[in-house]
Amino acid sequence: MMLTDEQIERYQRHIALKEVGGKGQQRLLDGRVLIIGAGGLGAPAALYLAAAGVGTIGLVDADAVDLTNLQRQVIHFTPDIGKAKVVSAREKMVAINPGIKVNTYQEWAHAGNITDIIRDYHFVIDGTDNFAAKFLINDACVLAGIPYSHAGILRFDGQTITVRPGESACYRCIFPSPPPKDAIPTCSQAGVIGVLPGVLGLIQATEAIKFLLGKGELLTGRLLIYNALQMSFDVIQIKKNPKCPLCGETPSIKELKDEVDAVTHCDLEKR
Repeated sequence: MMLTDEQIERYQRHIALKEVGGKGQQRLLDGRVLIIGAGGLGAPAALYLAAAGVGTIGLVDADAVDLTNLQRQVIHFTPDIGKAKVVSAREKMVAINPGIKVNTYQEWAHAGNITDIIRDYHFVIDGTDNFAAKFLINDACVLAGIPYSHAGILRFDGQTITVRPGESACYRCIFPSPPPKDAIPTCSQAGVIGVLPGVLGLIQATEAIKFLLGKGELLTGRLLIYNALQMSFDVIQIKKNPKCPLCGETPSIKELKDEVDAVTHCDLEKR
């Protein structure tokens, strides 16, 4: 399919890059990315993926916008308070780029629906704030063979890793099971600096774009750790764990289940 004159003008800065060009931009337009969580991490990812021309973007979130969200969830505005987050986010995304399609799922992801939701997408972004969702997303993507980006934030710290099922370490290779209940404080208890999810969410969006383009090196086998106070980035090499209960040599997890004991927490594991 040929790019239209309007698309050539809109995406000129992309097309000028030899790593992208017209063919690369068409790959983005043909791309399908799912964002689970339209909050702090999902907000910047959604805005930039829309602007980049990712043709189909899915948003999964059952929550509504409240006043405390506005300190960091930049896709939502004060008049949006009380509105469904997926509706609020979609309005901003199509305002930036009317040429994209935004699918909304006003529901929580759980073991009974996540496989059906993710199956039509090329890449998944985990923008959730709780352990139950993070382990579920990891398990669902690995079992379905769909690459995804994980990120977690708390206070001034963030972490992110990209998982390519069958090729790289998964979330359970690092953390085989959720932490005990109440082991990690929530963001409302411990706080989170508002710009932090912007940094991590944009890294996740970058990973999605690189994957769709087939260019660069993804954060597979590497856990990127960011500290905003020190303005430091550290990378820890992560190998596939042969004892991983999901993707190891003798996996014990072969079907999805909800981690009912993993209560809702903003997540940055400090073990």
